[in-house]
Amino acid sequence: MADTSDTVTETPTSSDLDFDCLCPLDGVMDLLSRRYAMQLICVVGAIGPARYGDIEETFDGVSSSTLSTRLDELVEAGILTREQYAEIPPRVEYELTETGEELGQHLEPLLKWVEEIDDEEISISQE
Repeated sequence: MADTSDTVTETPTSSDLDFDCLCPLDGVMDLLSRRYAMQLICVVGAIGPARYGDIEETFDGVSSSTLSTRLDELVEAGILTREQYAEIPPRVEYELTETGEELGQHLEPLLKWVEEIDDEEISISQE
């Protein structure tokens, strides 16, 4: 005989869900979604204190303006530090902050996943 209990499973409504938990992601996701931001974090993390020229060499075809802007944004966000030395020629080095190192550790699983998937599984068009 079939069970005819009157148990009803309620579907949560939007008022039942806590959307406040996603609000802190806005700023971080905005920064990380900018072109080359995640790559810069990985490159600076891999090189250690990195000179601008060393960073630029790893990005084939990226304009200096775009690269400089992204580095400035990451410095302003507290992900990188920028150290300028009073030398001739001028020397500038970028390094991950403690927050940047932590962010890099969180990005590692994502990067490993991206390497593992087939290009056919996820199709993303570039702008």
